[in-house]
Amino acid sequence: MDLSAQAPCAGVEFAPDPADAAAYSWVLEHGRLDPDALAGHLARQGLDPAAATTALDRLAAWQLLQPDPADPARCRALPPQTAIAALAAPVEAEIQRSRAELAHRQAQVAGFLAYHRQVRETGGAGEIEVIGDLQDVRDALDRASAECRSEVLTSQPGGGSRVPAAMEEALRRDRALLGRGVRMRTLYHHTARFNGPSQAYVEAATALGAEYRTAHELFGRLIVFDRELAFLPLSDGTWGALVVRQEALLAYLCGIFEQAWSLARPFAAAAEDGLEQVSQELDRTIVRMLAAGLKDEAIARRLGMSLRTARRHIADIMDELGAESRFQAGVAAARAGLLDD
Repeated sequence: MDLSAQAPCAGVEFAPDPADAAAYSWVLEHGRLDPDALAGHLARQGLDPAAATTALDRLAAWQLLQPDPADPARCRALPPQTAIAALAAPVEAEIQRSRAELAHRQAQVAGFLAYHRQVRETGGAGEIEVIGDLQDVRDALDRASAECRSEVLTSQPGGGSRVPAAMEEALRRDRALLGRGVRMRTLYHHTARFNGPSQAYVEAATALGAEYRTAHELFGRLIVFDRELAFLPLSDGTWGALVVRQEALLAYLCGIFEQAWSLARPFAAAAEDGLEQVSQELDRTIVRMLAAGLKDEAIARRLGMSLRTARRHIADIMDELGAESRFQAGVAAARAGLLDD
């Protein structure tokens, strides 16, 4: 018999079935088990006499009845408090058993902490981890953000291509970090200055204490938490990540970031920073890349812009220099002083 629909729950008002209530009162008064007599009593109460046996079974299952071992016909109706204690005893025993089992398993797993700590301290395989699944990467980033104490360093190439929805999600995470006093510094490509959502996001985050700078060239995507944990993109083009905990490698990555930060310029919308100056810097950067022999795809990737935009800039530069080939463009740029010595 399923008693789950009939049994009372803690904190929930429970009204007994009228037949059950009448049966309990009858046994409490007469002190005996007599289904036939109980059936007559139910009939006189205007209840279904056929419910007598079922009601007695339910009362017994709920520990509300205690038959007399010497005379099975006699029976005591127990106080509800006594029945509740009897029902709770096996459940509480199971809870205690489960707690003991959980504590045992926790102690077993905790025994591996020393080995994990030893590998971390000696630079073992645990210092480098590959996460291939995008959702696993997001979960790892969320945990790192929640545990971050003092500093986040981010290099975000292609900042000009970010969409409003992504900016809103990032702002929620950043607000939690900044609210804990974590210092946040982010590098974007100069193209982010021309992107409306990027401008709005930087303005909002800067008001909360974040710092942003831009450069024409960046070394790649990077996120570092407290100089103890870094996330790098995988080289296979997937959405996976390489997680770095190795101290020397972390110091190297942070050094690269600091060098790029020192050469970058504080973020400002292109119109505020002077469109002509930004354009001139972009042209000089592209000329240097052309002179170095970089292909259009590599130039677009390093400048954080689409291939079509990069080719349009290249065509405009060659037209301005009066060059029909990249070699001629390089010669003309050198004569115009656009190349470094």
